[in-house]
Amino acid sequence: MMKKQLKFLKLLSERYPNIQTASSEIINLNAILNLPKGTEHFLSDLHGEHEAFEHIMRNASGVIKKKIDEQFETSLTLAERKSLATLIYYPEEKLRIIKEQTDSLKDWYKITLYRLVDICRVVASKYTRSKVRKALSKDFEYIMEELLHEHNDFNNKQQYYAGIIDTIIQTERADAFIIQLCYLIQRLAVDHLHIIGDIFDRGPGADVIMDTLMKYHCVDIQWGNHDAVWMGAAAGSEVCVAVVLRNAAKYNNLNTIEEGYGISLRPLATFAMEQYADDDCKCFIPRDNAGKNADKNISLVAKIHKAIAVISFKLEGQVIARHPEYAMQDRLFLDKIDTDAGVVRVGKNEYPMRDCHFPTLDLEQPYTLSEDEKEVIDRLKINFMHSERLQKHVKFLYSKGEMYTIFNKNLLYHGCIPVDEKGELLPLCADGKLLSGKELLDYADQTMRQGYFLPENHHEKQNSLDFMWYLWCGPVSPLFGKNKMATFENYFLTDREVCEEIKNPYYGMLDDETLVDRILAEFELEPDTSHVMNGHVPVACKNGENPIKAGGKLFIIDGGLSKAYQSKTGIAGYTLIFNSYGMLLTSHQPFSTRKQAIREEQDIHSTTVVVEKTLNRIKVADTDIGLELKSQIADLQMLLKAYRNGTISEEKTN
Repeated sequence: MMKKQLKFLKLLSERYPNIQTASSEIINLNAILNLPKGTEHFLSDLHGEHEAFEHIMRNASGVIKKKIDEQFETSLTLAERKSLATLIYYPEEKLRIIKEQTDSLKDWYKITLYRLVDICRVVASKYTRSKVRKALSKDFEYIMEELLHEHNDFNNKQQYYAGIIDTIIQTERADAFIIQLCYLIQRLAVDHLHIIGDIFDRGPGADVIMDTLMKYHCVDIQWGNHDAVWMGAAAGSEVCVAVVLRNAAKYNNLNTIEEGYGISLRPLATFAMEQYADDDCKCFIPRDNAGKNADKNISLVAKIHKAIAVISFKLEGQVIARHPEYAMQDRLFLDKIDTDAGVVRVGKNEYPMRDCHFPTLDLEQPYTLSEDEKEVIDRLKINFMHSERLQKHVKFLYSKGEMYTIFNKNLLYHGCIPVDEKGELLPLCADGKLLSGKELLDYADQTMRQGYFLPENHHEKQNSLDFMWYLWCGPVSPLFGKNKMATFENYFLTDREVCEEIKNPYYGMLDDETLVDRILAEFELEPDTSHVMNGHVPVACKNGENPIKAGGKLFIIDGGLSKAYQSKTGIAGYTLIFNSYGMLLTSHQPFSTRKQAIREEQDIHSTTVVVEKTLNRIKVADTDIGLELKSQIADLQMLLKAYRNGTISEEKTN
């Protein structure tokens, strides 16, 4: 044998020291290959809607309700099934209510425990005992394993199982056992979760969503442009800090900054009150995350909003000046304002402005921060970089996230693959090279990591931070996908034509199978057996728009979980489900509140359609994990051969 191969096999023999252990593992791995593949769920554009997101996670996008209906349709009433579902979703809260309302609690415990065990068996049926065991609570590991693997033909054990249930109740451990069973059902209903970008902004609970994802058993994330700008802010980009704060003020969502991440906004608030004391800041009145005018602290937030917007425009101008290759000179407006005439020049035309009060603007140096602005942004930058919770969340985004993911022959990315009007890959000039397609996304991924992890004094640090801002709004950014972000125009101009943002031609060609095939091939995937999972652009399904594109090869799964988009989409989000039978698309109706979901047993109404069905059930052998297991089997077979021909001596068992 080659020396390297022999060295590897000797290391492997430490774990499998003889023929018996190696062959047993081969048998185990082959058995796993023949199990049905685990269920994957794909969601995108969460935008801080933590209550709706957490409910979707708890009900497994409606899968748990479906399992309850299938299992108990003939034996339980609809009301009883709804109550059982709510218990599984919110066990602690629902238990408190039930205990207040139930007279014969012992009987309820016994009936409910049997029902929960039944559902748990159903969702555990596609997994090995070993995998289920790893998911079990350590407090009840032995008891749960015994109950989950009861067989109906074991009549002599019925009394044994009944005894276990009775003892759980008698020892007053029923509440704890029920809670653990409910969370086990949630855990086993979804094997792998994919979040296709935009966790942050608009809604009030991006920090809560991040906490939930960090506890999730198996998740990957594809960054969106809203995530990228938060990651840039955490890395110390002043312009990204300004954009994050402007977005938060726009939706009156400053609580996420202050309470969620402990970042003090006092310096910004004080500055805004001083500079814009006599300004009604009418153009900057915030909206709630459903797009309506907010009514709380409206005057102060409007002033903060305008103050940070002006700072943002100045900092963006500095980035554009540093990077002429970004080709974003059309985004520079501060040097084109005539405050006396009340107009701004856009291209060759002049437009009247709704607001011309700029107390911190130096017309000689319009993109230079005033001393007070510089002091404010410096303090905010330090606060972002020293927010322990934010840094923890951003490090998680780096450890579990990337620009794109290839998983089980599917390509996942948030925004787009930029193309021109002919469908040819559109290049971006970066570091003196023209990059497009996969090369562009790989470069963006690498630069995002450099921006965060390079030391402060590294010569590439500032360029990387600037590129993180470009990913937020650049015309060839694969995370943005428009010719411009018309922020200035939307604030100050009434002419809607000049505010128009034109999408990259990619979005108009999504029904072109040729383009999607070319994209899949660009990422070395087989077009006939692969799909693209895409987020970012809400699907206006109420107007008949279909999220399934290119003959079923591409899915746009932004259905409007964010309340700001629900008037456009007509629904409140999609979940794409990929299980062993094929693919299903589930559309969700708006979620009320967590309190109503528990008290009134309100579930999210979800509608599921089959979008792709396989003739033969997909097995673990057909997945990426299956490829890894096959590779392990091949290594173990080599080890067996080495034992049998005497190349490696086996350790005899006693």
